[in-house]
Amino acid sequence: MRWKRGRRSSNIEDRRGARPRTGLPNLFPGRLGGTASGRPRGRGSLVVTVLILLGLYFLGVDPRLLLQSDSISVGPGSGVPGADSGAAPAARSPQEQELADFVSVVLADTEDTWHALFGAMDQTYREPKLVLFSDVVQSGCGTAQSTMGPFYCPLDQKLYIDLSFYHDLKQRHGAPGDFAQAYVIAHEVGHHVQNLLGISDKVQSARRRVGEAEGNQLSVRLELQADCLAGVWGYHADRSRQLLEEGDIEEALRAASSIGDDRLQRQSRGRVVPESFTHGSSEQRVRWFQRGVHSGTLESCNTFEVAEL
Repeated sequence: MRWKRGRRSSNIEDRRGARPRTGLPNLFPGRLGGTASGRPRGRGSLVVTVLILLGLYFLGVDPRLLLQSDSISVGPGSGVPGADSGAAPAARSPQEQELADFVSVVLADTEDTWHALFGAMDQTYREPKLVLFSDVVQSGCGTAQSTMGPFYCPLDQKLYIDLSFYHDLKQRHGAPGDFAQAYVIAHEVGHHVQNLLGISDKVQSARRRVGEAEGNQLSVRLELQADCLAGVWGYHADRSRQLLEEGDIEEALRAASSIGDDRLQRQSRGRVVPESFTHGSSEQRVRWFQRGVHSGTLESCNTFEVAEL
């Protein structure tokens, strides 16, 4: 990618190396584990949690949203306290700083693309913030660990990423390259676009009315659409600003393939359970990214109107 002369985004929050602090209890211990100490909470805490969930429900908020942030890669974590963004930043290596600069340039380029596309629809694009963190972070959707992978929280309209994920992408998933890294950011920005357009709310509402298997299918369609929207950004980054170099698209395709549900399940479980997919198979993720990068239009990304994904 020809990125080093690109504009840096002003929407970066650097929380790397922030001090842990005590935060609200993890409302979903089954998903993110127990408390920081690993000890189970008592009955009183359980009652408080239930009351919080009921209150959110009657206020019209889907409680599952609190920790149902759409990450590009999924994995179990353990509930730990949040982070204090007021902590003094740790010393950064030149490589770490360059990677942070790269993320800032990619985010800025997505801003340029989506401002133009929303303007063409007579709508205003609201830029998301991108939070850099280390190990654990407190988001508007709850406490999250880096093992969850990069994610977008619709409640605070922020993207979250621990830059160590890029090492895993290269070493564990076999997807090196700067455009593979850019695809990760563009995918999460795709979720922000879905949020602004009201698509995410409609999907969450539909999921509340169906069973688990049908809900998983809706999640897959949402994720594949975000892949397609990442491709739309790639199209415009290449056509409008000549950001891409030879081999960049192939890097993104390897990244999309490497984090398909079927491949991740095969690696972790030794078998594939299609009805439990939440992000889509490797083949599906590649196909929908390609659709976006070849067309450059939002209309090409309507995963909810096709019979076959």
